[in-house]
Amino acid sequence: MKRIAIIGTGIMGSGIATNFLKAGYNVTVWNRNQHRTKLLQDLGAKCAITPKEAVKDADIVFEVTANNESSQEMWLGPHGILVGLKNGAVAITCATLSAVWTDELIRHCNETNFTFFDMPMTGGRAGAESGNLILLVGGDEKKLEEIKPDLEAIAQKVYYFGKAGSGMRYKLLLNMLQAIHIVGLGEVLKIAEQNGMDVKAVGDALAERPGGTTTNLAWRDYQVKPDPINFSVEWITKDLRYAKELADSLDTSLLDDVLMKYEAVLSGGHGDADWTAVNN
Repeated sequence: MKRIAIIGTGIMGSGIATNFLKAGYNVTVWNRNQHRTKLLQDLGAKCAITPKEAVKDADIVFEVTANNESSQEMWLGPHGILVGLKNGAVAITCATLSAVWTDELIRHCNETNFTFFDMPMTGGRAGAESGNLILLVGGDEKKLEEIKPDLEAIAQKVYYFGKAGSGMRYKLLLNMLQAIHIVGLGEVLKIAEQNGMDVKAVGDALAERPGGTTTNLAWRDYQVKPDPINFSVEWITKDLRYAKELADSLDTSLLDDVLMKYEAVLSGGHGDADWTAVNN
């Protein structure tokens, strides 16, 4: 059985670590706040003092941190992933990062003797905890086929988008579209209410048509505040800023409006609220 290392045990990292443990893998974890690894340790994970120590014997490494800054520290720091990886290992970032940093990370990894994938995840807390994530992949397609049996422990689907960097770009576009959809649903419901309509009837109907995952998520959480949250205002705002960078000189007026709404919620001190809080 392959050895797995997971760097970052927040909502997503903890979920995938738990499912690898359930599948019988040897798992080593590292997290900046060590108390977050206690439950995983109780389930059988080993806890490392540094990322370098966590990855030294690993066959597959998953980095699941918050943003560019934390990712850069995990990969390039003096006790980071790149100085600890063994030859032939597979190194994966599952974080949602900017395309600029992802491309820089790819260049660093190309100078080494291991395989790198950008493999951001979608499916939220529920997907991470149940082992039903969807993985969005960029990298070597042949090598991806080799590790797919291992990914079955954490994911129900794996989508391949091309060379390294492609998975990250898709994830940014996906989160951009979902955020636009959430804000759009909120505006529709407010207009319905202003026109004296039964908002519950409107929301229930929209959940069927157009329907879809995002509509249902946004409508559900519009009615009842999610506890625990699925995805924070802070992190979707970060992702929208990264998506904005992808556009270069293109007109992104719709994205700009949505980003402005999220930045206002963030500035209001609600960064840890669920991302559907933009409609409150």
